[in-house]
Amino acid sequence: MLVQAGLNWNVRTEGIQTMSGIVIPDKVCHIREDNNSPLGIVGNDYHTYQNDQLLELLHQISAKTGLELHSGGMFGGGKRVWLQLKSNDLILPGDKVEGYISGFNSFDGSTSLAFGNSNKTVSCENTFWMAYRSVDSKLRHSSQMIIRIEMILQNIDLLLKEEKNTFEKIQRLGNVKMSEEVKQMVVDVMFDLKKQEQLDKEYSTRKTNSMNRFFVDLNGELQQKGDNLWGLFSGITKYTTHSMKKTDNSENKIFGVAGNKERLLFNKLVELA
Repeated sequence: MLVQAGLNWNVRTEGIQTMSGIVIPDKVCHIREDNNSPLGIVGNDYHTYQNDQLLELLHQISAKTGLELHSGGMFGGGKRVWLQLKSNDLILPGDKVEGYISGFNSFDGSTSLAFGNSNKTVSCENTFWMAYRSVDSKLRHSSQMIIRIEMILQNIDLLLKEEKNTFEKIQRLGNVKMSEEVKQMVVDVMFDLKKQEQLDKEYSTRKTNSMNRFFVDLNGELQQKGDNLWGLFSGITKYTTHSMKKTDNSENKIFGVAGNKERLLFNKLVELA
């Protein structure tokens, strides 16, 4: 699994000093051992959690739940890493939403060790990450980290319950017709449209092009899934997955602005349903 995911390497810790030899106190650098690339500067009390340790934790979760190891990967050359277990599926009319439990770790100090949910709509390969923020399963990289790993094992059942809850919400979205007012609310949030911009309709060329791509994706999803809130949300995830960037947008959808907007809009649409 580590080889397939490109995670078959360890990280070592080195002290930091200036070119003139001045030692930087209380800071260390994490170095990826297979290629000697620096992954991040952190406090010297930051405890590393190696990739093989994360995989072993997923093996324990797999043994407890029966979920199979699925895939993994990294961002920033290894600054952030993830591994996934395959969980349950939601069968919809003419479509399927696949569920996953994802484990995240970082070597640059940007994230805790954490687990959360994600799903993929098979018909359009759209992804939506409830992951990392949905359940209280984060552990700081501290001296107590290994001792508290048991807490994550105990919380996995909560993630499966959260996944079931998310699937129920998706079904509710499919039963509610979309209105033009709700559609405009989504556009306003997605593209940060200020009130004056809404009145003047004077957008930058870049924003106009982005909005045009979004409407193409949205119309395709509405035609396939129906003129409902699930079709509307699928238009959002199709845009952020396939059209927002020419390259892979997964990191932004998990940790960045795109993911924050997706989760915000999902919750807003669920409230309406």
